[in-house]
Amino acid sequence: MVKRFIFSLFLASILLSKLSSAEQDRDHPRHRATRAHPIKNEEEELGAYWNDNAQRTLAAKVAAADAVELKSAKNVIMFLGDGMSVHTVTATRNFLGDSSEQVYFEQFPYTGLSKTYCVNRQVADSACTSTAYLGGVKGNYGTIGINAKVARYSCEGANTNEHHVDSIAQWAQDAGKDAGFVTSSRVTHASPAGLYAHTADRNWENDDEVSAAGCDPEQTIDIARQLVEWPVGKGLKVILGGGRQNFLNATSRDEEGYPGYRNDGRNLIKDWIADKQAANASAHYVWSRKGLSLVDLDNTDYLLGLFSASHLPYNGDRVREHRELADPSLSELTAAAIQVLQRNDKGFFLFVEGARIDMAHHDTYARRALEDTVEFAKAVQVAREMTSLEDTLVVVTADHAHTMTINGYPHRDEEITGVVDSLADDGLPYTILSYANGPGYSNTYSKAQGRNLLNNKQTQDVNFLHSAMVPLDSETHGGDDVAVYASGPFAQYFSGNYEQSNIPALMARAANIGPYANVQP
Repeated sequence: MVKRFIFSLFLASILLSKLSSAEQDRDHPRHRATRAHPIKNEEEELGAYWNDNAQRTLAAKVAAADAVELKSAKNVIMFLGDGMSVHTVTATRNFLGDSSEQVYFEQFPYTGLSKTYCVNRQVADSACTSTAYLGGVKGNYGTIGINAKVARYSCEGANTNEHHVDSIAQWAQDAGKDAGFVTSSRVTHASPAGLYAHTADRNWENDDEVSAAGCDPEQTIDIARQLVEWPVGKGLKVILGGGRQNFLNATSRDEEGYPGYRNDGRNLIKDWIADKQAANASAHYVWSRKGLSLVDLDNTDYLLGLFSASHLPYNGDRVREHRELADPSLSELTAAAIQVLQRNDKGFFLFVEGARIDMAHHDTYARRALEDTVEFAKAVQVAREMTSLEDTLVVVTADHAHTMTINGYPHRDEEITGVVDSLADDGLPYTILSYANGPGYSNTYSKAQGRNLLNNKQTQDVNFLHSAMVPLDSETHGGDDVAVYASGPFAQYFSGNYEQSNIPALMARAANIGPYANVQP
């Protein structure tokens, strides 16, 4: 009887293991046939739900605001540290020298917290979050610029206008302001695409990806084409980042010899230039730091800069490898963008993304993540110093968190990226920064001896993979709330705890643009 019971348990464990493995396969981001999950709150599928929520939140903020009458913000600059969790900011403080240091934007007078979940996921990605913090509506994981009525990978789902989510870039353009963006990722990547794209899959950056998904690229327009051809993208005065390959045909090569990804024979860079020339606008395309330095920014209407075949380099690598001679920094790109956008007397909206913070975390490259956060903060400082507190609202936040934590009881003089100056119960040291999961597992454990012996010499290597508890080839995002920092007109609106989808409503009210202009209590 006992043997039969044990054998039954054994069979059950095998079945559960196979089910678990199958579940993981179906949850893989590249797997198209994802499981259907019941919607917890059906009203969240509708854009009106999030719009109404933002209106209520905004009305409460207006009612609680200081009685002093404030001028509207002429300009709004939103900085997005991709994956810049509160832990990342805290660790960067220590990376700069000590716990008492301040990352530049921590000096801003108002701080709040935003909730980052998607409609169908507790832990978000950069696609659904971009729809929230740029358009004011929460959507499904992996989708951009559409509400949750559209499922991911739906070829036709994003073609219905009623499901489209307009971004604050469009609100600014409609109000006569200029708009633009800067990113250290591809300009067609998930975060910046939230400004101008409507797509059921964040990976559809070129027509080849659309075809590979079984969709017709002439019916399901890829993100690069939307940037060049669709109204909001065409109207952006500044586009600075990477990703040349998504704009060129596979038979063509970019300035550095990399082949394009497109299969439609198009050169979208030439198409962008031709469109501006037809409008008799002063437009410049540049692909290097030197090229950017030669542009007369004070007399430029449109600026397109694609400085890499894919993403821009990590800022620390850019310096270590002396690539600063060829690749501009995020702070330099931010300064260039502001110089062009400041030409509009009615003002502007600028989006700046420090994208590679997130990518470093995914690889458990903690040192690189902190280095990029330092450069991101420098870009914020450049923007704040180039603009006036009286007429420019600067908002700094993140799209989602990561699983990195700060462990143990390190002394104040210990380097944040090193090991704790004490031993764990197994008699071995451990890293101050560690991840709940990710490729760093290989540095943490080995089959032969269990937990590995680590030392500070190893952790000083920029390629060191910080400790992780669960083996994954890419570390996951975290579901934490993220911080929001604000400075300038109506900055007080950004205190408290609120939905991430409230952020564009608060910015729009400050600038008196879009559907949230002149909201009263």
